[in-house]
Amino acid sequence: MDGTLAIVIAAAVFIGAVLLLYFVPIGLWITALFSGVRVGLGTLIGMRLRKVNPGEIIRPLISATKADIELDIGQMEAHVLAGGAVQGVVDALISADRANIELPWKRATAIDLAGRDVLEAVQVSVNPKVIETPRIAAVAKDGIQVIAVARVTVRANIERLVGGAGEETIIARVGEGSVSSIGSADSHKDVLENPDDISRRVLERGLDAGTAFEILSIDIADVDIGRNIGAELQTDQAEADKNIAQAKAEERRAMAIANEQEMRAKVVEAEAEVPKALAEALRSGNLGVMDKFRLDNVEADTRMRSSIAHDED
Repeated sequence: MDGTLAIVIAAAVFIGAVLLLYFVPIGLWITALFSGVRVGLGTLIGMRLRKVNPGEIIRPLISATKADIELDIGQMEAHVLAGGAVQGVVDALISADRANIELPWKRATAIDLAGRDVLEAVQVSVNPKVIETPRIAAVAKDGIQVIAVARVTVRANIERLVGGAGEETIIARVGEGSVSSIGSADSHKDVLENPDDISRRVLERGLDAGTAFEILSIDIADVDIGRNIGAELQTDQAEADKNIAQAKAEERRAMAIANEQEMRAKVVEAEAEVPKALAEALRSGNLGVMDKFRLDNVEADTRMRSSIAHDED
């Protein structure tokens, strides 16, 4: 029994030590103390009770302190509880301080909570990035398709990162401006000779308004000739006109056939009335038997002459 009791006591002591070290991060407190960061053990225990990892607060705080940036532990903890990344915000503050860029804590945390990478934003503000647009196809006034690729050099605008449009808007606006510029050219040759006119016209339109970037330059990287859209449209129109003409001709032919069949029907109907008329003339005495024979001889002679004429042809 004494052995069992000793084992239970040892297990209880071990579990208690683990819980103590968990709720009272002595190692982290010592690290902060020797790094010049004054933080009480009660503050660290309170973070544990509020389900905040003390390491996510203390380590960035040490980095900020070493960079001579004063931060408030309460604000850092509030940012973690709001779902933010304190380490990224602190790294951005240090980078901005080294680059002499004004970036207050509230603005940095707002950018982070908005879903943007605040450190990348500071880096792009210091070192502008190049955005390449997809192939943009437009048609000049002479009907020739021109395909262009633009490279847009942008710099992040820290003040407009919250609520400002992103790269997709820049690409869409540059594409729209390029299409408008190419479409206003009288000839595709003008675009090939002066591709810088596209970038100049697009840049003059202020496409970075309402975005999180400032456009520094727009350069046309590549210009190609596409299809002859004007000729294709003319060909399609000619084909459509031909189909319409054929349809109208077919309609006229069908009407002519219908009229011919109608006339034949009338002729047959009229021929059917001839025997009736002859019989009536014979009964009434207006036509004699000999007259009927002579009429038959004339018809037979006519048919014979027609047959002979066809044979000679």
